[in-house]
Amino acid sequence: MVRMRSKLDRLSHTLGSMLKARGLGSRLSEYRVFGQWEASVGPAIARHAQPQALRGKKLTLIVDSPAWMQQLSLLKPELMEKVNRTLGKEAVTDITLRIGEVESHDRPSEELPVLAPLDTKEREKIEDYIRAIGDADIRESVRRVIEKDFLNRKNARKE
Repeated sequence: MVRMRSKLDRLSHTLGSMLKARGLGSRLSEYRVFGQWEASVGPAIARHAQPQALRGKKLTLIVDSPAWMQQLSLLKPELMEKVNRTLGKEAVTDITLRIGEVESHDRPSEELPVLAPLDTKEREKIEDYIRAIGDADIRESVRRVIEKDFLNRKNARKE
């Protein structure tokens, strides 16, 4: 198990370095903000505002009405604090608000159905593989890659 952890630590470091070297470190932060938006600000705010872009440390939000724009303009410091707390770092130092159409959360997911879902044993195995990865973003990325690989292999065996 110790050997596996050292391999995963090296993989985590390598993936992080590759992303930064290719200028994708900021994109990773942007995806984290988008993915954690509702968890950061809560469902009430997420229904009326959603992130559009993160450029540097400036977050642009689309807001569905002038009333919510006014309310959120007063809450900018709290919003930044919540987002940064969720991400575990100071990813956002400024927020810009724009009126626009906010996606409804009531829409069904457009993801394709999985043919053969992973069982508990397979999920535990994946968790064992990624447990030692320190960075949460890299850990999630590696989890998705391994899950996809497991699913591809499992579905290929069924065909």
